[in-house]
Amino acid sequence: MAIDKKGTKQIADNRKARHDYFVLEQIECGIELVGTEVKSIRNGGVNLKDSWCSIEDGEMWVKGMHISPYEHGNIFNRDPRRERKLLLHKHEILRLFGKVQQEGLTLIPMSLYFKGSRVKLALGLCKGKKLYDKRDDMAKKAAQRDIERAMKERN
Repeated sequence: MAIDKKGTKQIADNRKARHDYFVLEQIECGIELVGTEVKSIRNGGVNLKDSWCSIEDGEMWVKGMHISPYEHGNIFNRDPRRERKLLLHKHEILRLFGKVQQEGLTLIPMSLYFKGSRVKLALGLCKGKKLYDKRDDMAKKAAQRDIERAMKERN
């Protein structure tokens, strides 16, 4: 968990999303949580792997995000996979809704982090990759690794 100079602390990162999608734009938004969920997040009990966002009745919801129950939470624990409301301005939600409907894009949670004492979610406006795109990315990463290895041996 890295801490930036801006006071942000990374909690979770959705690496699978970067493999499966082209990220066209990232938006920072708040997330509505209860106390035991925040305590569980502080312990690192969150998984963004199979999560996505949807817009229903002018509100944005994150679905499929798993926050483990807090060990000492007893009756105050909530369902680990419940839908959680995202906190965005109405004009931002409408703009994203228009892009999702017209251009066939999708909204994927990219990372979860603390900004000060607040939990923030980096929301990505993404376009799906085809199999050949994934292969190209893997080839580029392998070539870059080989270049770095050769430069290291040379020095």
